[in-house]
Amino acid sequence: MAAANMITQIVRLRQVVQRWKTKSLSRRSPSSSSSDSDESGGSPKCRTPSGSLAVYIGPERIRFVIPTRFLNFPVFVALLDQAEEEFGFQTAGGLVLLCEPGFFSQILRLLDDDEERFRGLSLDDFINIVAEVSSDNLSCKESSASHGFAPLLHKTRV
Repeated sequence: MAAANMITQIVRLRQVVQRWKTKSLSRRSPSSSSSDSDESGGSPKCRTPSGSLAVYIGPERIRFVIPTRFLNFPVFVALLDQAEEEFGFQTAGGLVLLCEPGFFSQILRLLDDDEERFRGLSLDDFINIVAEVSSDNLSCKESSASHGFAPLLHKTRV
């Protein structure tokens, strides 16, 4: 008799938890999860799409959602190695990469534009490409001033 009561209580508890979960997800405002583009630094989605990974970039910890296939590309391997050297292997929290959000956005833009062409490039190759694009966008007056291009954050605790 006591076992039957225990099973009934467990079933009721599971039902309550399921109802609570359903209600809490439905109460979330649509504006907090409607944006498809997390690169803007807006509100993060509550769930990461299947086949994707959320990473946090820079000291501001701006959330980006990237396809998991990107993790095999040399540029991401280098960024992950740097993060491992800086932070070690962490089991809690999100994956934080040590670079400027603008630089990371440029990497993603280039990969979105032509993945076949850019997927084999190293981190140094991307730094050179983005530096060239940045210097092309500066006027002569701006380029004569001291503008250092520093896409990576060194020894920064995020």
